[in-house]
Amino acid sequence: REQAQLKAGLVEEDTEEWQKDSSFTGLERVGGVDLSYIKGDDASACASLVVLSYPALEVLYEDCRMVAVSAPYVAGFLAFREVPFLVEAVQRLQQEEPRLKPQVLLVDGNGLLHPRGFGVACHLGVLTDLPCIGVAKNLLQVDGLVRDELHRQQIRSLQSEGDAFPLTGTSGRVLGMVSCEDYNNSSKPLYISVGHRVCLETAVRLVKSCCRYRIPEPIRQ
Repeated sequence: REQAQLKAGLVEEDTEEWQKDSSFTGLERVGGVDLSYIKGDDASACASLVVLSYPALEVLYEDCRMVAVSAPYVAGFLAFREVPFLVEAVQRLQQEEPRLKPQVLLVDGNGLLHPRGFGVACHLGVLTDLPCIGVAKNLLQVDGLVRDELHRQQIRSLQSEGDAFPLTGTSGRVLGMVSCEDYNNSSKPLYISVGHRVCLETAVRLVKSCCRYRIPEPIRQ
């Protein structure tokens, strides 16, 4: 119920002036967030928020702290386990260094690419009212999407082009894009989806512009 209520506030298109510019003129700060766990301990995690300058991608701000995760993991409801810590990190930044507030957040996780179209990136975006983009390393198999041989063939076909292809579910809805940044001949793609206040085309362009390696720099940092 809470997820459905929050989803009512979701905006799936560009809302910022800098998003309309092909070179993102006016974009100066890009954030990255992640919650990473200690191996063998799913109750202790490191919640991280990093803000980078754009387009130079130099670190302006970082906030990493160990947190005790108490909510259980339930498939499709990961946000209830992780997002509260990321919201706190954004709030700390706004209190301590308001001038470094990011204009967009890259989230290690999914946005619309989710069983109910409301993944971690959407949840965080609606709660912070910041433009958010979901960037996942693995395909979430929803709406008929599967990592089968056809999917692997499509990924291989991207290798030389550094291009992207849409993830269209059996519902006919485009849930995200697969992008292959062929660094060091890595065949591992990224699964990019809309989080909040950004359209898919803008999300893909921005993620590509933030990649020095396979993982976009705000999340890698």
